[in-house]
Amino acid sequence: MSMRIEKDSLGSLEVPAQAYYGVQTQRAVTNFPISGWPMPRRFIHAMGRIKRAAARTNAELGLVEPRLADAIVTAATEVVEGKLDDQFPVDVFQTGSGTSTNMNTNEVIASRANELLGGKRGDKAPVHPNDHVNLCQSSNDVIPTAIHVSVIEGIREELIPALEHLRGHLARKAEAFDDILKIGRTHLQDATPVRLGQEFGGYAAQVEYAIARARRAVEVLRELPLGGTAVGTGLNAHPEFARRTITRLAQELGVELREARNHFEAASARDACVEASGCLRTIAVSLAKVANDIRLLGSGPRCGIGEIRLPAVQPGSSIMPGKVNPVIAESLVQVCLWVLGSDLMVVLGGMQSFYELNVAMPLIGAQMIESVELLARGARNFADACVAGIEADRVRCESLVEQSLAMCTPLAPVIGYDRAAEIAKIAYREGKTVREVAREKSGLSEAQLAEIFHLRLLTEPGIRGKGGE
Repeated sequence: MSMRIEKDSLGSLEVPAQAYYGVQTQRAVTNFPISGWPMPRRFIHAMGRIKRAAARTNAELGLVEPRLADAIVTAATEVVEGKLDDQFPVDVFQTGSGTSTNMNTNEVIASRANELLGGKRGDKAPVHPNDHVNLCQSSNDVIPTAIHVSVIEGIREELIPALEHLRGHLARKAEAFDDILKIGRTHLQDATPVRLGQEFGGYAAQVEYAIARARRAVEVLRELPLGGTAVGTGLNAHPEFARRTITRLAQELGVELREARNHFEAASARDACVEASGCLRTIAVSLAKVANDIRLLGSGPRCGIGEIRLPAVQPGSSIMPGKVNPVIAESLVQVCLWVLGSDLMVVLGGMQSFYELNVAMPLIGAQMIESVELLARGARNFADACVAGIEADRVRCESLVEQSLAMCTPLAPVIGYDRAAEIAKIAYREGKTVREVAREKSGLSEAQLAEIFHLRLLTEPGIRGKGGE
C-alpha cells in the first residue's frame, strides 16, 4: 500500500495515499484497535448533514468564501449519501468526546473539497479541516448533535413505520379472531373466558403505545447542543451560527428542532439520551411480551396450548424430524434482550458526565442507533414472517373454555362463592366440566344455566359485574 506523510502538532505520520482522511484519523486508528466496529453509518451521515448545514451558514454569515463553502457542501453531501463510508474507520471505543470521529469527518470533507477544487487527497488548502469545515463548532457540541439527529432520523424513518406495520397486522388479526372464545389466563393458570380477538387487540394496543413512546423519544431529542462549542460558552462561534444551522437541519429533516435552552446542561450531560433510550427499552419490553405470548399460545402442536398455529418457516430440530419451532418470535425476543442491555450501557454512559462534558458519547450514540435499527427490523420481520400467517384453532380454543374450572366464576353471584368453589372442586376431582356438575348440584334450571354460561356475554365488559381476583 502506497503511503503519504502528514503532519500534526504531535509530529509526522504515514497515511494511506488513497485515503481522504488524514493524520488525526490515522492516529485514532492506531490508538483504538479495540473492536473493529466503526461508528454506525447513520451517525456518519448525520455528521455530514451537520457539516453541510454549517458550511452554508458560515457562507451566509460571511465567515467562509462561497467557493470554499460550495466545495464543502458538495463533499459533505457525498458523506450524507454514503459515498464515502469506507473513509470512516475509527472505532466506537475511542475518545469519549468523539473528537476522533469529528476530526475524521473534518479531514474527509476537507480533503474531498480540495480535490473538487483541483487539489489532491490530503491537502489542507484552500479548505482546512479545522479552520473551515469545523468553523464555529467543537467535537463537544457536534457529536451530541449528531447523536440526536441520527437517532431522530432512525426513529422516524425506520422504527415508527415498522411499529405501525406490526400494529396493522395485529389489529387485523384482532378483527378476524373476534368471535373466537378462549380461556383467559392469569398467573399461568386458567381464568375467565376472553375472545382471541380481545387478546390480539391488547397486543395491537401495546404496539400503539410503543409508537407513542417512539414519538416521545423524538420529542426529548429535539433540543440540539450545537452552538455551545467546547464547554457551553459558545467560544469561537458566531452568535447566529447555531440558530441558523439548526433551522437548516430542521428543514432538511422535516422535523422541529431547536437550540438548547441551556448550553451548559447540553454540553455536560446526556440526560435526553438516557430518557430517549428508556423509551426504546419500554418498547422492547412490550414487543417481548407480545412475542412470548404468541409463541406460548402456539405451543404444541399436540401437547401444548395450541390455540393458534404459527407459520412454519424452517425445520426446528437437527434430531427430531417434523419439529417446527417459533423461531421468528424467539428472534424478536432476543432483539429485545439486546436492546435492554444497550439501554443499560446508555444509562451507564450517561453517568460518565463530569463537569462540562460527557465522555461516553460514541458508545451512547452507537448503542441508541443500533437499538432503533434492531427494534425496527425485528418488529417488521415479526409482522411479516409470523403475525401475518397466524391461524386460530377455533375448536381447540372453545374446548379449553368448556373444560376450565374458572367457568365456576359466573356461578358465584348466583349461588355464592363457597358453593361455586365446591362445584369447581368436584369437577376437578371427577374429571367433569363445571357445567356438568352445576347441572347436578346447583339446583338451577337449564334456562338459568344457559344464561349463566352464555360465553360471549362473559367476555363483554360490564355485562357480568365488576371485580378482579
